[in-house]
Amino acid sequence: MSAFEGAAVFVTGGSRGIGREIALRFARQGSARIAIGYLRNDDAAEQTAEELRGLGAEPVLVRGNVSSPKVAEQVAALGPLRVLVHNAATGVIRPALETEDKHFDWTMSANARALLGLARAAAPGMDAGSSIVAVSSLGAQRVLENYVLVGASKAALEAIVRYLAVELSPRGVRVNAVSGGVVDTEALDFFPNKEQMLEWARTRTPAGRMVSPADMADAVLFLCSPAAEMIRGQTLVVDGGFSLLA
Repeated sequence: MSAFEGAAVFVTGGSRGIGREIALRFARQGSARIAIGYLRNDDAAEQTAEELRGLGAEPVLVRGNVSSPKVAEQVAALGPLRVLVHNAATGVIRPALETEDKHFDWTMSANARALLGLARAAAPGMDAGSSIVAVSSLGAQRVLENYVLVGASKAALEAIVRYLAVELSPRGVRVNAVSGGVVDTEALDFFPNKEQMLEWARTRTPAGRMVSPADMADAVLFLCSPAAEMIRGQTLVVDGGFSLLA
């Protein structure tokens, strides 16, 4: 029997891309109830919900800004969760000197502060053996073009993961992060140098191919499984060796 049989799961940004793959993977592992958070694309959310039903899971749609009190209230109302995955991300992709304070606040709120709000809403009801996983990116530790705001927010996200890991360990709740390399999803459409990034990832990744949403889902499921019991507050890099090269 799967470790996630009958489990309740919540995935932010779960209607598309990496989040969708993570949600579907938990459904295939026998999770009974899967909530997916999304901002405004009702069609994508409904389509993913239908796929979850087809896999035998009960979908729950959580609509709204992931950092808002409204979403936190919806998460608290979900009841005890076995898994919380904060995958949703946004941000303004611009050179540092072309950004504004409002861009910084928006990006930091959705990518980093939201994890605190979600933890406050969900962790009190999570049983020992439950997990929280945040999805980060290489820009948290390395400089990527036009990525200053998102990179800073992901660095903050990884710091919050470490603090939550220590604070929630006495409850038996594990907290970790997965940092992915370049993944070809709709999110890349916001990068002015998208094609350059894709070509760079294809030709420079030692593993011989780019990271896929399935690779990210594999890592998330591992960190949420009993096999990862002693992994806490860590950021697992899934990039096929891309970041090893000078």
